[in-house]
Amino acid sequence: MPSTMTPLLQVERLETQFPTGPGLVRAVDGVSFAIARGEVLGLVGESGCGKSVTALSIMGLVPAPGRVAAGRILLGGENLLAKDAEAMRRVRGARIAMVFQEPMTALNPVFSIGDQIASAVRAHDGGSRRAAWARAVEMLDRVQVPSPQERARAYPHQLSGGLRQRAMIALALAAGPELLIADEPTTALDVTIQAQILDLLRHLQAERGMAVLMITHDLGVVAEICHRVAVIYAGRIVELAPVTSIFARPLHPYTRGLLRCLPHPSRFGQPLVSIDGIPPDLRQNGAGCRFAPRCPHAIATCQTHEPGLEEREPGHLVACPVTS
Repeated sequence: MPSTMTPLLQVERLETQFPTGPGLVRAVDGVSFAIARGEVLGLVGESGCGKSVTALSIMGLVPAPGRVAAGRILLGGENLLAKDAEAMRRVRGARIAMVFQEPMTALNPVFSIGDQIASAVRAHDGGSRRAAWARAVEMLDRVQVPSPQERARAYPHQLSGGLRQRAMIALALAAGPELLIADEPTTALDVTIQAQILDLLRHLQAERGMAVLMITHDLGVVAEICHRVAVIYAGRIVELAPVTSIFARPLHPYTRGLLRCLPHPSRFGQPLVSIDGIPPDLRQNGAGCRFAPRCPHAIATCQTHEPGLEEREPGHLVACPVTS
């Protein structure tokens, strides 16, 4: 199992904060996890829980005035937080790459797809313009873009959503990164195209032996492609386990709530289930479990003590004192 190998990426007690007028927003608050080479780890939670900020922290792209306030991010043993801006530019693309949720905003509208991929190739590998262009066409072919020579000359607005996402994946993989971060890569696509993109990512990951951090709110995506899953709530990881364990025996009440929200044929005609309440205000730093106000199993201890992750079963960690 990949998770038993030496980690490629280690995130340790990561804290990322955003100062605002009303107070300090603790978007990521003590997050820790590791990803082995060849492993796909899913990071799952509701919108606003800290998934994308975790990804941007790893990439060194947290927008100002936000900052990483504490923790370590180790890639192959090197602390990325100790690197300056120029060193991080060399890491991005060459060692870590990211596929964004909406490629139309991530791709440059005034350059052709081929030019953008070729520029990434030359930035990390050097070489001639001709060789870089050939590499761009090759990468478009690898991600199953039809007529890659022709599509390389197209601009982002001339491609469909599915082809833009494939072009974004080609751009991300052009320099052969060790780690791919995929931030909601199928959210803006229809169901058929979603399945195609997931199949493509699974094939490329297996072929290249990459580590992948798959950020999603969709547990169906997790079941399809991930080896392990970390469930994050209000900036903190509440459960971390192999995918099979999460679906067969979820331990945290929040994870159970997410699974109950999934549509199922057995509940056809019945109202959709939701988790009562709303996520907490991340400007508040009160004691206790952040999920306690929404939890049907909360006890007095949950209101006063923040539970840490504990291993309840082999490889299955949960931050909850009342689950069994």
